[in-house]
Amino acid sequence: MTVKALMSVRFMNPVEPLGHKPTAMRTTDTGGQQLALWSGAVSEPIGESLRSGDVDSSTSRRTRATTPSSRTSRTATATGTTRTTSIEFGLSADSSTSLGEAPFPMAELVQAWLDCRRSKRHSASAQAFEAHAERNLCRLRDSLLAGTYRPGRSICFVVTRPKPREVWAADFPDRIVHHLLYNRIAPRFHAGFDAGSCACIPGRGTLYAAKRLERDVRSITQNWSHQAWYLKCDLANFFVSIDKQTLFERILRRVAEPWWQELTRLVLFHDPRTDVDLRSSRSLLARVAPHKSLFNAPAHVGLPIGNLSSQFFANVLLDGLDQFAKHQLRARRYVRYVDDFVLLHESPQWLNDALAKIDDFLPSNLQVRLNPRKTILQPVERGIDFVGHVIKPWCHTTRPRTLRTALRRIESLPASELHAAGNSYLGLVRQVPQSHTEQAVIARALLKRGHAVDGRLTKIFRRKDA
Repeated sequence: MTVKALMSVRFMNPVEPLGHKPTAMRTTDTGGQQLALWSGAVSEPIGESLRSGDVDSSTSRRTRATTPSSRTSRTATATGTTRTTSIEFGLSADSSTSLGEAPFPMAELVQAWLDCRRSKRHSASAQAFEAHAERNLCRLRDSLLAGTYRPGRSICFVVTRPKPREVWAADFPDRIVHHLLYNRIAPRFHAGFDAGSCACIPGRGTLYAAKRLERDVRSITQNWSHQAWYLKCDLANFFVSIDKQTLFERILRRVAEPWWQELTRLVLFHDPRTDVDLRSSRSLLARVAPHKSLFNAPAHVGLPIGNLSSQFFANVLLDGLDQFAKHQLRARRYVRYVDDFVLLHESPQWLNDALAKIDDFLPSNLQVRLNPRKTILQPVERGIDFVGHVIKPWCHTTRPRTLRTALRRIESLPASELHAAGNSYLGLVRQVPQSHTEQAVIARALLKRGHAVDGRLTKIFRRKDA
């Protein structure tokens, strides 16, 4: 016998999910069928106002929850419900996900949303999504579970510093999906990454890469008392030349769950060029070199620069290079940041042999190539320019070009943007040990623009007329 009782329905606040005051009363079935699907926050929405387990007043029938392995989704109508079927994406009946168990709880989607909006709260797309956050999150989750989710329109624009290149920004719900996928599968990859691999890994940014390289240089030269050599390489047109099938095969080695495999496939093989909003003029787009433009790449090649998923996928692909350098070349001192990497050794002949082996390995195994114009083999005492830092004997400074760019921008930026940019540049140069000279130069430029600087040259203050 089904027991029905009046119970309050709590509406989810993604920021504070607990302690809500009841705002409505609804007749619900307490049999618990929808509780197997949802993690306890809210019941699964089926339409604009109905949820799984609710009683449809127009038909006096209780709505039925669908399992996460189903490919069907329901939409409430005035006379009943209609069913739509998806055949391209979704779990099959023989998937590894057990009946009634969702591939991810609602809490994971909420966390992905919080991660996504952390630095984008003032953007128009983030504010539009947050205005109806609960409804939008529930709809996004329903489309993911039903297999009807499709990536939306992307925005493409061109940045000119340090050189013209395309940047692609996914739609805000798509960015949430990227974070959801990253949060679930990235930790298992991070656990196997080499310690010299940096970028898009928690705690391994440019400062980590520069400090690790400096530590390796001081180790191999025994505090600059012995000679050593470095080999610095760069991959040619890296993001535009990534072969998606090769990358997907590497991902499948550590992602065994069918549902997450299909979501990875959907994100990876989505072509943003099919639905794009161009935010730059045609003349500015023409400044991008043709071989660096995603618009000119084949359908199965190239990842958009700007998405979290692209940065993570790039690390997964180049983990093959890291493992080759460590286990095949036996390189004891190796650091990589995205597609730039440095090897250190006492012998330049060894580095020349390593370069030849890497040049053979990359095209045949990862479908990428070295850029011969950016391959450098020199003694370490001449200085290593890496991730915006220059490491020389007993001297670690900021790249001169970065300092020149900072001074040029400080002179030309509007007053409304100068406070944020000035503090950003002071924080950037403060990362290096010998940074007092660079801080003083930037501080003098900011003083000329009318901003006050603290005595330690670490931050500036807003002008009263700003």
